[in-house]
Amino acid sequence: MKILGIETSCDETGIAIYDDKAGLLANQLYSQIDLHADYGGVVPELASRDHIRKTIPLIQAALKEANLTSGDIDGIAYTAGPGLVGALLVGASIGRSLAYAWNVPAIAVHHMEGHLLAPMLEDNPPQFPFIALLVSGGHSQLIKVTAMGQYQLLGESIDDAAGEAFDKTAKLLDLDYPGGAKLSKLAQLGDSHRFHFPRPMTDRPGLDFSFSGLKTFAANTVHQNQPLDEQTKADIARAFEDAVVDTLVIKAKRALEQTGYNRLVIAGGVSANQTLRQKLAELMQKRHGHVYYPRVEFCTDNGAMIAYAGMVHFKNHLTTDLSITVKPRWPLSELSTDNNPII
Repeated sequence: MKILGIETSCDETGIAIYDDKAGLLANQLYSQIDLHADYGGVVPELASRDHIRKTIPLIQAALKEANLTSGDIDGIAYTAGPGLVGALLVGASIGRSLAYAWNVPAIAVHHMEGHLLAPMLEDNPPQFPFIALLVSGGHSQLIKVTAMGQYQLLGESIDDAAGEAFDKTAKLLDLDYPGGAKLSKLAQLGDSHRFHFPRPMTDRPGLDFSFSGLKTFAANTVHQNQPLDEQTKADIARAFEDAVVDTLVIKAKRALEQTGYNRLVIAGGVSANQTLRQKLAELMQKRHGHVYYPRVEFCTDNGAMIAYAGMVHFKNHLTTDLSITVKPRWPLSELSTDNNPII
């Protein structure tokens, strides 16, 4: 059974083909970083237009990579939300239309469920139940996962997500877009003792996150240390990264203690952060548990995670009708309550 996955939720066009017996057969990815760099962030209209240009050629490339034809595809999965509405509509329209033309089912997939299931693509996938820490540019969430499709939101960011805070702080340090990864690289050169940033919302009960105040603290620190030399930039980057990482680790530990689970999954763009991986590995070692990650190329948006999630839904007979509908805002918890979570 072979599923074609289409991911177009934001600024990356991801196309993949997943086989339930042979695994991942093809993975094509096009990033729009260069397109949006001059604007310092994603321009939704430009993102949508670029998806229109790239999606079909990437589907053709994926079929060629897998040495398949359209007749070999058993279903098409596409991201239906959350994300940028125009970008989502490109993938949904192409995916649903190809499914109709090829006479195969279409499967609409929740973007964050794709991230949550990305570690399942690895050789040593996690077993249920587990806690999932989903950290990306748009989301910071702790999810209790008891089974496939059974998700309980334990905590989330009440303002900026962790990845968004990384990018905004990087901009304060005059780092090129997208700045999150560049900030982390710069932080490796920083002195961890020069500045100390607060660990927001860790001095009170609960599992919610808040990173906007941390970004403001970083802005004030930048202002107070003008003009910035390169070492000061690195020291601020280190203090900021340490604060975010510590906050995520503290909240993840609370979620594990609250549920009694000893398995932790971390996914999303920020899960590629090496400092965060190291700290979570140390946490789980102390708890005699295990932490699971997707490989680095599957931390950011990609078609492989959508194809895999589509495969799961396809086997559960959750497919879509002919309507083309997307959900720019779509809480992951809705998947546990809908009889058919696919839109």
